[in-house]
Amino acid sequence: MHYTFSRRSTYRAISSLALLLFGLFAVKGPVLGQNVPLTPKSLAIELEAAPTGEAADRLAGRIRLLIGPSISTGAVRKQDGVVLAFAVELARLTAVQTPRIEFSDGHAPLPLRRVGDTAVYAAVVQMPALAAGHWTMKVGNEDQAAGDYELYPVDPASIPDPSAPHGKLEQQSPFLSGVYPQTTRDWWIYVPAQYSADKPAAVIIFQDGAAYIGNVPNVLDNLIASGQMPVTVAVFIQPGTLQPGGAAHGNNQRSFEYDTVSDQYSKFLLEEILPEVEKKVKLRHDPQSRCLAGLSSGAACAFTAAWYRPDQFSKVLSWIGSYTDLAGGATGLEGAHNYPSLIRRTEKKAIRVYLQDGDHDLDNQFGNWPLANQEMAAALKFKKYEYQFVVGHGGHSGVMGTAYLPVSLRWLWQDYKP
Repeated sequence: MHYTFSRRSTYRAISSLALLLFGLFAVKGPVLGQNVPLTPKSLAIELEAAPTGEAADRLAGRIRLLIGPSISTGAVRKQDGVVLAFAVELARLTAVQTPRIEFSDGHAPLPLRRVGDTAVYAAVVQMPALAAGHWTMKVGNEDQAAGDYELYPVDPASIPDPSAPHGKLEQQSPFLSGVYPQTTRDWWIYVPAQYSADKPAAVIIFQDGAAYIGNVPNVLDNLIASGQMPVTVAVFIQPGTLQPGGAAHGNNQRSFEYDTVSDQYSKFLLEEILPEVEKKVKLRHDPQSRCLAGLSSGAACAFTAAWYRPDQFSKVLSWIGSYTDLAGGATGLEGAHNYPSLIRRTEKKAIRVYLQDGDHDLDNQFGNWPLANQEMAAALKFKKYEYQFVVGHGGHSGVMGTAYLPVSLRWLWQDYKP
C-alpha cells in the first residue's frame, strides 16, 4: 500500500492546549508549584496560570532545568511530540522588546511571556502533526536564535514503561571481519527479557547500529511486552573501520559496504555476524522472522541484503534510503539507484518493505532522495510487493523514522499472533 501524508495549513492556539491540559490534570490535584521536572506540555499549564513572586521564581528555575545552560546562549527549543516549548533568559527588556518566535511558513509570530519579574521568557505552541520548518527568535529587529523543527506524534510504545520487562543491551568485543578484510567494527546485542533458550527468537539487525541503541531497546521492550511483535533479539552493527594496511574501496568503508549492490553484505551477516550472535542466543532461521533496518545508505544496505537473500531476510525497514548513485563502481552506474528498474524487471521476491522519507531530503550530484524513494515505492507497487511508504516534510534525518518506529515494526510484523 502507498500512503503519502500532507501538512495541515493551520496551527492551534496555545490557549486551547493549556485549557485542555489543565482540565486533564485538574482531576489529579494541583500541579502548579510542584518541584517536578517540566515538560513542554506541563509548561503550558504553568504559563497559563501567570505565576508571580516566589511562584514565578520557582517556575523560572524549572524552565532553566528544562532548557539547560543553552537558555542564555540561544538554543531555546524543546519538543514533546507536536508540542514546542521556547524559552530564553535575557537581561530585563522593555515591553516593546519582548522576544517572539517567527516561523518560516508565515504563521503568526509567537510572543514569549515573561515569567513574573524574572529575566526568563517562555511560550508553548501545539503544531500540526508532520509540521516541519524553520523558526527564528527575534528581539526587536535582531535575531537571537534560530533552528529547524520536524514534528510527529509520540507513539505510546516510544514512552518508557516501568511495568514492561526490560531486555539487556550489551556491547560486544570489536568484530574483525573476513568478508570485509582488515576491518573491525563495534556492535551490540539486545536480548529481550522474555527470551528463553528453548524458544528461538526473531531477529532485527540495524546498520549504523550506534544510532539506534538509545531508543530501539525501549520500543522493543514495549512492543514485545504488549504482544505486538514476537520475542526479538536486536543486533546493532557499525560499518567497518579499515585497519592500517587495509585496501581502501570507494568513497569510504561505510559507503563501500552499504552502497554497493552485491551479495557481500548478506554474506557478512550470514557467515560472520549471525553465527556469532547464535553463540549467545538461539535464533529462528525462517525469513519471516528476520528483519533488516537502516537509515540513508544503511537503508539501501538493508534492502540489498534482503534483495540478494530473500530466503533469509523477508522484512526491510528503510529510513530516508539512499537509492541514489553513491557507489558508482567501475562503470559509474552500479549504485542503488538501479533498484527501481531492477524491481520492475525481476521476478517478485518475498520481501515486505517499509519506506520512509521527507520531501526536503537531499538533492545533490548523486541524486534526489525524495524522487528516488518515490521511484522505489512506485516500482514496489507495480510488482505488487507488500510495502508501506510514508512521507513527511523533514530533511535527511532520522527524526521521522524514530517517531514512526513502533508503527513500522507493528506493520512489518502485522501477521504475528502471540
